[in-house]
Amino acid sequence: MTGRHRSSQRGFSAEFAEHREYTAGDDVRYVDWKVYGRSDRYYLKQFEDETNFSCWMVLDTSESMSYRSTAAPVSKLDHARRAIAALSWLVLGQRDAVGLATLSGALDRLLPPSTQPSHLDQIGRILQETTPRGPTALGAALEDLATRLDRRSLVICFSDLFDDLDSATAGLEHLAWRGHDVVVLQVIDPAEEDFPFEEPTRFVGLEGETDQVVEPRALGEAYRAEFQQFLDDVSHRCRSLHLDHLLLRSDVPLTVTLPRFLEARLHHRGRG
Repeated sequence: MTGRHRSSQRGFSAEFAEHREYTAGDDVRYVDWKVYGRSDRYYLKQFEDETNFSCWMVLDTSESMSYRSTAAPVSKLDHARRAIAALSWLVLGQRDAVGLATLSGALDRLLPPSTQPSHLDQIGRILQETTPRGPTALGAALEDLATRLDRRSLVICFSDLFDDLDSATAGLEHLAWRGHDVVVLQVIDPAEEDFPFEEPTRFVGLEGETDQVVEPRALGEAYRAEFQQFLDDVSHRCRSLHLDHLLLRSDVPLTVTLPRFLEARLHHRGRG
């Protein structure tokens, strides 16, 4: 639970948070008489202000997210699904609101945030029903999402970012410009970074690209350098917009990467 959100305010909304000892002048309507009966002391019920924190999970469902190499236990999409389910459970467990948006060439599904524990079932259903399809067009979809969010939120984007980076950056920037705290969790397959192929291989375009038969040994070094440049470019763009960025390789367990993400968020809040 490292990095969990703690509300900076307390109110008297619907969600119970904790007790505090009664002091003269407090509203007696919020005295917890059951606690008084057990302890013979007066305590007030304090409640979370439900307007404090809202989190949106944004999932790229384009066809490239379906890729899974032999070195990965699951596809990029399934890895992102599991991460979203785990983080949603954490957010709901601390009585904050979580919502879900799926997008590819456009904004597909939009589940508004809720603090209800049963909301996790709805998130799980949408994640299970989602299938990868179509090309990536993050920029327009993220800008559309930004116009629909009516309150400042934490927005966590799960995508491989195999898209025109100028367009994708513009979408992320639009979210940040509207006051949202944007995090990019870039999901990649190990083969995309390591390029372990040695024998002549046919590479199939998942989003309309022409299939290519290549000799991996002839271009492996150049490919790895180009892919690292791509990752560095994404990281640089995120830093320039003051967005958090973390790489999620689908062969690395979430028990390793998610604590790293939560620790980074704790450090980020400490700087603020």
